[in-house]
Amino acid sequence: MKKIWVIIQKEVLDNLRDTRSWTTGVFWALFGPLILGGMIMLLGNTIREGTEALVLPVAGAEHAPNLIAFLEQQDVVIKPAPEDPQAAVIAGDINVALIIPVGYGENFSGGETASVQLVFDSTRQSAMMDISRAYDLLEGYGSYIGLLRLSLRGVSPEVLHVIQVEEVDTATPQSQALIFLSMLPYFIIFVIFNGASPVITDATAGERERGSLEPLLINPLPRGWVAIGKMISAMPFATFNLLITLVGFAAIFRFLPIEKLLGVQIGLDIGALTSVFLICLPIVILACAIQTLIASFSKTTKEAGTYLPFIGLIPSLPGLALAFLPVKSDLWTMLIPTFGQQILINQFLRTEPISGMNILISAVVTILLSVVITFIAIKLYEGERIIMG
Repeated sequence: MKKIWVIIQKEVLDNLRDTRSWTTGVFWALFGPLILGGMIMLLGNTIREGTEALVLPVAGAEHAPNLIAFLEQQDVVIKPAPEDPQAAVIAGDINVALIIPVGYGENFSGGETASVQLVFDSTRQSAMMDISRAYDLLEGYGSYIGLLRLSLRGVSPEVLHVIQVEEVDTATPQSQALIFLSMLPYFIIFVIFNGASPVITDATAGERERGSLEPLLINPLPRGWVAIGKMISAMPFATFNLLITLVGFAAIFRFLPIEKLLGVQIGLDIGALTSVFLICLPIVILACAIQTLIASFSKTTKEAGTYLPFIGLIPSLPGLALAFLPVKSDLWTMLIPTFGQQILINQFLRTEPISGMNILISAVVTILLSVVITFIAIKLYEGERIIMG
C-alpha cells in the first residue's frame, strides 16, 4: 500500500500542477447547475407570462359585441388588429389575431354556426401560450352559447354531459417541478466521468507520449500496482467535481426564486445531498476503471481525448431518457450500472420511498463491474504493449 500511495501522490501532484486541466473540470462541474438555472429562469418567465392578461388584436370587433364583452370579462385586453393581421403575425409583431367577418352577426342571430378566424403561426413556440389561451376562450364561449340555445329550446344541457370526470392528481410539488429537473442525473454522471478524464489521460497516454511510462514500469514493483495507483489518483478529482456539482445544484435551488417562477419550491437539504453523493460513489470507481482501460489502448493524449468524452456520454444518456420515459425502480433496472443510480437520484428528488435493497444492489453490481474492468486493465499493464499503446 505504501508503494501504491507513492504513485497516487505523484499523479495527484502532477495533475494539481496542471491548473488548466482541473480548472476545466471545475468549469464543467458548474456547467450543469448554470444550464439548469438558466432553463428554470426561461421556463419560469414563460409560465409567468401565461398568467398575465392576454392582449388580443381583433379585426371586426363591431360585428360581435357579445363575444368582445365575454372576452373582456375574462381579463382579455382587446385592441384593434393591424390592417394585415397575417403579415403582422408572420413578421412577429403580434402572436395571434382574431378576425370577425361581416356575416358573423347575421349567422349568430339566426342560430347558425358563426365562423371567426384565429390567425397565428404554429411554428413560433414563444406564441403558443397566447394561441392556446385565445383558442380555449373562443371554445368556451361557443360552448356557453350552445348551452343557452339548448335551454331556450327546452332541452336540458345535462344531455351533453354524459360522463363527469373528477381529476385526482397524485403529483407532489416535488414531482411537478421534476418535469424541469429530470436532466439533473445526466449532468451528475457526465461530470463524474469528465472529472476523471484529464487525470487518466495524463497518467497513461500522456506519460507514454512523454516517454516517462517505461522508466516507471521498470521499478521493482508489480505493474498491476501501478495501474491501481493511477486509477485511484483520478478518484479525488472525480469526487471533487461531484461535490461541486451537487453544491451548485443546491445553491441554484436555494437562491433562485423557484417558487415564484414555477409555483413550487425545491430544496436539497444536507440529507438529500449526502444520499445522492453516496449513491454516486460507486460510479466514481467505475468511471476511473473504464477510463484507465480505454486510455491503456491510446498511443497519444490526442487519441485518448477522442475516446474518453464518449465514454462519459454513453452512461449519462439514460438520464435524459428518464426525463421523457419514466422507468420504475424494478430489480432489473438496479442491475444496470449508472442507470440504477440515476433512477435512485430521481426518486430522491421526488421524495419517494426508496428501497435500501435497491441501493445495495445497484452499488454492488457497479463495484463488481469496476473490479472486472480493473482486472482487465491490470492485465494490459502487465503486457509489453502498454509501453507503445
